[in-house]
Amino acid sequence: MADFGYPSSTVGFSGYPMSTSSTLLTSDVAPAASSAGGFSAGMGYASIFTSIIGAIGSASLARTQAKANQSALNFQSDMAKINARMAERSAQSVLLQGQQQVGALTLRSGKIKSAQRVALAANGVDLGEGNAAEIQATTDLITEVDKNTIEANAIRSAWGYRTQGVNASNQALMSNASASSINPNNAAMSSLMGSAGNVAQSWYAMNKTGAFV
Repeated sequence: MADFGYPSSTVGFSGYPMSTSSTLLTSDVAPAASSAGGFSAGMGYASIFTSIIGAIGSASLARTQAKANQSALNFQSDMAKINARMAERSAQSVLLQGQQQVGALTLRSGKIKSAQRVALAANGVDLGEGNAAEIQATTDLITEVDKNTIEANAIRSAWGYRTQGVNASNQALMSNASASSINPNNAAMSSLMGSAGNVAQSWYAMNKTGAFV
């Protein structure tokens, strides 16, 4: 092979000189490193973006759940108010029935006494003395006992219904207070702030590892 004056280490197979710092080698290494860095940064940004989307989704879900809880508590409050009104109506109905029963008892007692007086008078018995007077007094006593029993039962039943009404009213107040204490926007903001901390930590950790370089 002819010697053109170049060192043998720099001569290629074709006989032409080869540079000791080949541009082919340098071009193969540098772009590969740049591509790897870009890919890493892209993955880092994608991860952060996904975290942000997740944070927004969590905030939206927290707001929706808060609104659902608030609606449920308002519904419970409304139902409790209805139950309280129904309990009071039941109490009034029981008292009215008691009054009607007392009226029917008084009417029946009057008829019984009238029949007794007619029977006693027909037998020539003095209605104001002796057995005749005792019979009428006994009728009055029985009537009074039955009247007191009817009224006591009515009052007892009405008290039971009104106790239920008070409990229902208290439940309505508590449910309403709980519903008023819920703020869907605050729930969303709290969730978003919590997620923001996690996103910031992820950003710091990935940036520290050089993911965004």
